[in-house]
Amino acid sequence: MGLEKLIQKCAKNDRKAQAEVYQLFSGKLFALCLKYSKNYTEAQDNLQDGFMTIFNKIGQYNSKGSFEGWMKRVMINTALQKYRSKSLLSLVNEEIPDEVFVEVDEDSISLEYLLNIIQQLPDRYRMVFNLYVLDGYSHKEISKKLEITEGTSKSNLSRARLILKEKINENQHQITALKMQN
Repeated sequence: MGLEKLIQKCAKNDRKAQAEVYQLFSGKLFALCLKYSKNYTEAQDNLQDGFMTIFNKIGQYNSKGSFEGWMKRVMINTALQKYRSKSLLSLVNEEIPDEVFVEVDEDSISLEYLLNIIQQLPDRYRMVFNLYVLDGYSHKEISKKLEITEGTSKSNLSRARLILKEKINENQHQITALKMQN
């Protein structure tokens, strides 16, 4: 069955079609949810909530642009809505630190480790980091999505990068020390 047909059936609340759409896209969308969640369990909750929203609003998809891209935006907005409602994104000091660059020795840092330290970031930093670095949103777009100022977005990104840089440097020093012991 073609994707357009599946979408039409989902709009009519066809549970089989919804299950098929879930099977087709849940893996990719779960990976996206992991980026915006503190842990695996929260990512599962965001995935379920996001799919509920997708199926409730699937009639709003107008077949312009990719369906997967539309679903990704719904998932991101679902995760961000939870954080906006918790008021976790406020930041009193909007002083923007200097740009932080992170050098990564790709042989000693795994993708799993990077995802883990990104998930450990405070919520407001993780959200901005993911939106800006991983999903390509501008600070202006982020400020609207998270209901913060552009200055806060820039400050949170810089602080996120600083924390990540410290954790990566710490990890690389530990690896170097272990190599020297052997």
